[in-house]
Amino acid sequence: MTKEKTIPWCKAFREYDDKTTPGIILRGARGKEGLTQIELSRKIGIPKSHISEMENGQRPIGKDTAKSLGTALNIGHLVFL
Repeated sequence: MTKEKTIPWCKAFREYDDKTTPGIILRGARGKEGLTQIELSRKIGIPKSHISEMENGQRPIGKDTAKSLGTALNIGHLVFL
């Protein structure tokens, strides 16, 4: 089994400024896909409150959740890490 190498989102997406957080990216990607927090939470199987907390920087986005979000939102999961 190979170990996946990751880099911080800010290094991968240098066009975003220091105020851009994974939560802001999550909110933008969700909006681009036209999903509400409730719809996204149902799609990936986590509580709506977790989506809200992640978007507001009150809950970290773990690797497994990032992968689920990436799949659901048609975006590479590394932007959330």
